[in-house]
Parts: sequence; structure tokens; C-alpha cells
Amino acid sequence: MISAAPPGNPQAFLRALFDAAVARAQPAQALAPFLPAPPPGRTVVVGAGKAGGAMAAAVEALLPAGAPLSGLVVTRYGHVPPGHHAHPRRIEVVEAAHPVPDAAGLQAAARIAQQVQGLGPHDLVLALISGGGSALLAQPAAGLTLADKQAVNQALLRSGAAIDEMNCVRKHLSALKGGRLARLAAPAPVVSLLISDVPGDDPAVIASGPTVPDASTCQDALAICRRYGIALPPAALAGLQSGAFETPKPGDPAFARNTVHLVATPQQSLEAAAALARAQGVAAHILSDAIEGESREVGKVHAALARQVARHGQPFTRPCVILSGGETTVTLPPPGTATGAPGRGGRAGEFLLACAVALQGTPGVYALAADTDGIDGVEDNAGALITPGTLARAHALGITPSTHLDRHDAYGFFAALGDLVVTGPTFTNVNDFRAIYLA
Repeated sequence: MISAAPPGNPQAFLRALFDAAVARAQPAQALAPFLPAPPPGRTVVVGAGKAGGAMAAAVEALLPAGAPLSGLVVTRYGHVPPGHHAHPRRIEVVEAAHPVPDAAGLQAAARIAQQVQGLGPHDLVLALISGGGSALLAQPAAGLTLADKQAVNQALLRSGAAIDEMNCVRKHLSALKGGRLARLAAPAPVVSLLISDVPGDDPAVIASGPTVPDASTCQDALAICRRYGIALPPAALAGLQSGAFETPKPGDPAFARNTVHLVATPQQSLEAAAALARAQGVAAHILSDAIEGESREVGKVHAALARQVARHGQPFTRPCVILSGGETTVTLPPPGTATGAPGRGGRAGEFLLACAVALQGTPGVYALAADTDGIDGVEDNAGALITPGTLARAHALGITPSTHLDRHDAYGFFAALGDLVVTGPTFTNVNDFRAIYLA
């Protein structure tokens, strides 16, 4: 029997909500309803993303053992499920760098391109796409080098550009993204199974849409680069200005036999967390699954909402939990201009540190923010936790929260307090998860 009493351990309660959100997005459960019947010919599985290893394992387990099945999927270093390499597999899983591509990603992309060429109309390409695929599927457009891609990617990551803006540029500088992988596979039909990590769940944005048509243009990509001051290598600038790097558009016959399924989304994971909270007697309110903006500003807004609930019982009454998802950004200053030593941290940590500073120890308010892939930025934590005593504990240790926030050093702040949430890779990715519990 489920108790309706409010949770006695707020930190454990928040962690349970995060775990429920992650569990809802696990490929082993999410893929099954969407797998197509085996074709008359071969099934070739390709894919890219942080969930790629787990998605490949799920496909192998779910498809008949005797079906003609082969393929290659690339995932981030450390994101291959335990034991996957211990036995021969029909789908090979390789690892590469994220968020900045490396030579391993370049090699994997070239091999994936080879896998889908030469197929016929009776074969099937099953594309397993998840967040992180933009960096992992790293085959530059003609005339560009890996170094060119790395430089542009690093500049985009520092710029504060939204994910759809970054991926617009990335897909136009790619030989496979922006629908080009599906065009290579034609006339074979392509079934794309997507785990969404982007606000709005647009298949053309998830991993820069390698198997779906792209409505954006080279001119759009140029405008984004101008907006954020992204210096383009000469070959990239020439290819965009001339239109040589244009992507296949909606209506292109290459997509005539293709289908797309969203198998896991941020909204579904937020709903799973909300259901668990309600089962424990706590009202749950989902603000949005698509919140964007600067992490620290989003943190301030969430803190203001929490204070309104705590002080005035508006717009919600306690006990309750406020949930949100999406993808915020952290805009870093140009190298050499940061305040103090360069900091460490990601979107979730920065959100939470700004939230704590704005809350100023408001009684009864607890929060968790974490990335559902288990890695906040490039660190080893998924996120962190705050309590009403977070700031007081920091000050007692001689730690100044605002200084850490100015240095973008949320990791250092929460590590010193022992309040990091460390899960290791979760083998899925439906983006940011935020939960504020008001006891």
C-alpha cells in the first residue's frame, strides 16, 4: 500500500523522481512498440547518440535471432552498457568523443555511411538516433577537415546559442546530418527511432536530423554564425555562401519511404516523475518540457516561483513538487577574461547554484537538477542537490556562492559540500531534469 504522507527524506524523494524520469526513457522499454517487422531483405542498423549503445542492445534483444541483421552505432566514450562487448554482437557499437568530435567519430561516421550504401528497396535501414549524435557522427562536408569541425563546434558551445541554432550550423557543415544519411540509404526505406533531447522534440534538431529532411538553409546557418560571432574556416564560409552545403529539403524523394518514431521524450519522463510524486501524496506540477535560456536566469525564475509558493501558497499549495525540462545554456566568456580560476560545471549545476543564491535559504525548499544522460556538461556528475541549509553550510566552509557562480564553477561548489548527484552514464538522454520540492 502506498502511503499518502509527505516524504520524510526530501533528498531521497527528489533522487527517486530523477530515477523514475530516467527509467521511463530506457531503450529496453521504450523501443519495443516501435520496432518494424523484418523486411524481405537485410536489416541494417545504424545510429549515433549517447543512448546508442543501449538502443542497439535493445534491438538485438527484441529482433528474432535468425533475422539478417548487421550494423554499426556510435556512442560517447563510457556510454556502452556493461557487458555489451563481452559477447559477439550483430550490431557493432563503437565509442567517440562528445561534445567536440574526434578522429574516432570521423572514422565511425565514414563506416556508417558505407553501411547504408548499395541497399535495395527490399532492405531496411533502422536508424537509432539520440542526443549527442551531432558530435558523434562527425563526417565533415566536402572540403572541410575534422579540425574545422572541432573549431566551429567549440565556438558554438561557448557562444550561448540554443541547441536548434547550433544544430542548424552543424548539419550544414556535415556530410551525413540534415537528412544526408537517409539520402545515402535510398532506395532502401529508413525507420528512425528517436530519443529526444531537444525542446520541442523536432526530429530535424535531434542529433541534427541525419535521417529527416531539413527546412533550414545555408543562409540561416550564416546568420547564426554572425549573430554569435562564430569565425568560420574559409572552406566553410565559401560552402555556406555559395549554397554548396545545402541540405535535402521536405518533399525530396529520398524520404518518400521513411518513417520516424519518437520513442522517448522529455515530457514522458516528466510525467513519470509526476506520477511517482502523486503516488507518494505530493501534488506535482509540470511547468514545461522545453525551457531554454541562460541556466542562471532560469534558476532565478524557478527560485522566484518557489518563494511565491512558500510564502503565499500561489500558484500552488504545499506539499508539492515543481518539475521542468528542456535545455538551458551556459555562455562562457572569451578565454582569458573569466573571473578568477576557470570553473567546472554544466547546465544543471549552474541552474542549481543560481537557484540557491536566489532562494537565500527559504525554509522547506529543496531542489535537484541533473542531466538525464548522467553527465552534466563534461563532468563526472549528473547534477546536484540543494536544501534550505546549502548557503549556510557553504559560508561555514568559507565558500562564497556568488564567486563560484561568476566563475561558472558549480561543480567546485557542490563537490565541496558533498552535494553532487553522481550516477554514471544512464545510457539514455532526454535532457535536463529539474525538480523543486516544497515540503
